[in-house]
Amino acid sequence: MPPRFFPELSKRFAQAIPRLEGRRVVVIGHARPDGDCIGSQVAVARILAAHGIEVFCANGDPVPRRLAYLAAQHAFYNADTLPPGDYAAVLVDCADLARIGPKLAARFPRPVLSFDHHLGASHGAEENLVDTHAAATSEIIAGIAFDLDLPLDDVAAKALYAGILTDTGQFRHASTTARVFELVGRLIACGAEPVEAGYHIYERESFGRMKLLQHFLSTLRLECGGRICVGILPLGIFDQTGTGPEDTEGLVDYARAIDGVDIGVLLEERHGMTKGSLRAKDPALRMDRVAALFGGGGHACAAGLNTKEPLSEVQPRLLAALAETLARVDALKSQ
Repeated sequence: MPPRFFPELSKRFAQAIPRLEGRRVVVIGHARPDGDCIGSQVAVARILAAHGIEVFCANGDPVPRRLAYLAAQHAFYNADTLPPGDYAAVLVDCADLARIGPKLAARFPRPVLSFDHHLGASHGAEENLVDTHAAATSEIIAGIAFDLDLPLDDVAAKALYAGILTDTGQFRHASTTARVFELVGRLIACGAEPVEAGYHIYERESFGRMKLLQHFLSTLRLECGGRICVGILPLGIFDQTGTGPEDTEGLVDYARAIDGVDIGVLLEERHGMTKGSLRAKDPALRMDRVAALFGGGGHACAAGLNTKEPLSEVQPRLLAALAETLARVDALKSQ
């Protein structure tokens, strides 16, 4: 059967594999890795290892606690612990090289291959396998694997399922398509276990994480006539609650979930910088473009930003940009 999920990307990946054979490969994900990042890394590592390739995984930050079950059979390294030597670098779920962190970017300035689904991304590998219509990088990798009849063991299947599950918001986001469900069905047939994924990712909350959520909810404020909801995590909140950056995953969705709200915002105050997460209900609002105004990027409905500006300066500018976006989309819809 000819390739049908991602025919062009599958053809290009098949051509790229011989360039990796006989080489030591490092599969690199973005800083503050999420389910799609770790899932993609594990799956690519398993696929390449099945071709007899020596593979390592590396990230700028540790594997989050709730995703550790995916990495039980793979050691994950950082720039300081990765064994010395020459590697061919493969990027996953990275919009550009800067997202992997300065140390890894300096060591691997020209990756051989990348897999990604982000909008407006520059990437930077010799071969970039990108589909911005895909719900997750894991969806692309799963589709390529099935197109090429590559071996997917239960470890790889579980990893790809977790990546798709998390990046579709448990199959609730607008990016969830019939192709997503077809691929997920095939992953389950290969050994993915929805109950296991649901338990590890969504039912193992720490008490500290619940205290962090409590604080975030207490800061929620409605703006722009109730169409924007903003929550803040102030400097020192992680120490106060016994949590870390990984525990912010999913908090912004509570702001977006409020009836009548079109855009949810989470702003984190850090030492010398501000981090923001943007979530919209309508892809026409293009959160990636708003984030780009602050040096960030992402997807139409989900984007992030990092800026050295203090929160007190970022917040009003961001709200003005979001209000302008709402007005623009309203005007287009009224025509």
